[in-house]
Amino acid sequence: MKTAKRIGYVAVLCTLLALTADPVVGAVEKSDWGSLRQIAAGQTIKVTVKDGASSQGDFQSATEDTLVLRVAGGDRSILRDTVRRVSLKTNGHRGKHALIGAAIGAGAGVGAGIAIDNDCSATSIVCTGNKGKAILTPAFALLGAGIGALVPAGGWREIYRAR
Repeated sequence: MKTAKRIGYVAVLCTLLALTADPVVGAVEKSDWGSLRQIAAGQTIKVTVKDGASSQGDFQSATEDTLVLRVAGGDRSILRDTVRRVSLKTNGHRGKHALIGAAIGAGAGVGAGIAIDNDCSATSIVCTGNKGKAILTPAFALLGAGIGALVPAGGWREIYRAR
């Protein structure tokens, strides 16, 4: 097998691995009520209480005993003893994911293009010149951008969990 083909296979394999990697490896459990002080007033949070019910609203304040959030009907105080989990809403990064996917796809396209373009031996039926790189690089970049845009963006980040 020629070196260029190996490079192309490695580039495609690396692209697939990068696109399937889980960014949330090693999430840490938070059990410090003081971590609620890092939340700015007005940020959207979701509070789950011990009976399983949850409330979503804008964070107002947190004391040693209560958490106050603004919901549609006004402010709501929730006792610390009843809180099971508090999560903070995070912003989405679909544009960033699309750019990363495009870069990975372009790299894979160049690798695959090199593998195809270098297969111009005497026994080869088709000799493409540099058309492999010229066609596959933008095609794989578009494919990577589309896959990157589909990667989940935003969501909830847990900042407190009762022990």
